[in-house]
Amino acid sequence: MPLHVRRALTRRVLAVVVALAAAFAVPLATAPPVAAEPATSTAYPTGATGVRYTGQAFDACTAPTLDAIRAWGASPYRALAVYMSGASRTCAQPQLTASWVTEVSKLKWRLIPIHKGLQPPCGARPTDPKISLTLSTAAAQGTAAADEAIAAAKALGMLPGSAFYNDIEFYDPNNTGCRNAVLTYLSAWTKRLHATGYLSGVYMNLMNGAKNLSDVYTSASYARPDALWIARYDGVSSLTGWTNISDSKWAVHQRGKQYRGGHDETYGGVTINIDTNAWDAPVATVAHTYAVKSTTSLNARSGPSSTYGIVKSYAPGAPLRIVCQASGQKVGTTWVWDKLSDGTYVSDYYVSTPSKTTFSAPFQRCTYPWQVNSSTGLTMRTGPGTSYATAGSLPNGALAYVTCQKGGTKVGTTWVWNKLDNGRWVSDYYVANPSNTTFSKPAPRC
Repeated sequence: MPLHVRRALTRRVLAVVVALAAAFAVPLATAPPVAAEPATSTAYPTGATGVRYTGQAFDACTAPTLDAIRAWGASPYRALAVYMSGASRTCAQPQLTASWVTEVSKLKWRLIPIHKGLQPPCGARPTDPKISLTLSTAAAQGTAAADEAIAAAKALGMLPGSAFYNDIEFYDPNNTGCRNAVLTYLSAWTKRLHATGYLSGVYMNLMNGAKNLSDVYTSASYARPDALWIARYDGVSSLTGWTNISDSKWAVHQRGKQYRGGHDETYGGVTINIDTNAWDAPVATVAHTYAVKSTTSLNARSGPSSTYGIVKSYAPGAPLRIVCQASGQKVGTTWVWDKLSDGTYVSDYYVSTPSKTTFSAPFQRCTYPWQVNSSTGLTMRTGPGTSYATAGSLPNGALAYVTCQKGGTKVGTTWVWNKLDNGRWVSDYYVANPSNTTFSKPAPRC
């Protein structure tokens, strides 16, 4: 072949290669980093669900007795923060046992688990054990803190999908080495919790640590926690308008505020010294036990419909540990299916829950909160496709509380759309769950 022909052919081949590379570069470059910082994916096991609470909460140094909790049924509070683990806990916890957690949950209280472990190297109490200024060590310490919190939660009967809050006390936010150590520690804490099926929360003072955390909200160097709980004793319960923290950050059921410090309150003749909190964020997931009410064996299935395979059967009267409720195939008078702690589902029609037509307190809808991973936010729609009407949006880093998934309009690399607990739909392409191409367990099909 003549040289000029070979050169012309080579140029045409190169042009085709370049064109193809350009065509495929855009989706690859813009694909959300599903497993990378800041929006790391949470690997929920089959029996997990996210639970959130909105309302007034309190925390006390020592978990109150069951009698005190019963007396405080007359209070405006229905959530209680408990110090479940960590070397910097100040008070003993004689009440904090698995049976206590079960009984408090039966009284329809939500629990906010706190880990108070290592503290900043340039702050907190001098006697508190400290986070290392060596970043590799700080990361290892954050991972170990998550493991300690998980072990404590399991011993107390708290399930995957629970949110744990790492208590970081005051420090100098302008000390670069200290700040980087704290952020590295918390990033490792978040990644470890996400990898094992839990949500990550952080407690910080608004005017120091919280600002540092907010400053790296979109940083690729740090995994972003799912919820922020601030301390600011100004008597203002608002969960918006925080100094130095945009309302677009931790914006969707992701905030708590401790707005009044230690003081006594009395309800039902029982006085407790508490801190007061406004709350709209994830809390602990706890199972509730009810009995099989059918006259024959009740089939537990792999999803909320009789079209799913049978995994096991339960005899009449057998106890069932239920973690949440989902919509599914209608059985008798109800569309409700109960998800058990092993990840299987049974029709609520045959279970001794209070209602046979709708959802029953204290259960919430089964949800799988994953972070939105889009720098420009994520449009919600009225159905699973871009042809459906828009219905608001979620900002970057918000929690998408997914109830189920369904095929729809292809966006990026996936046809999957997520139905949220508010009934709206978002493309799965911009949600940081395990897959950007297919369905993500344990969310069922819609």
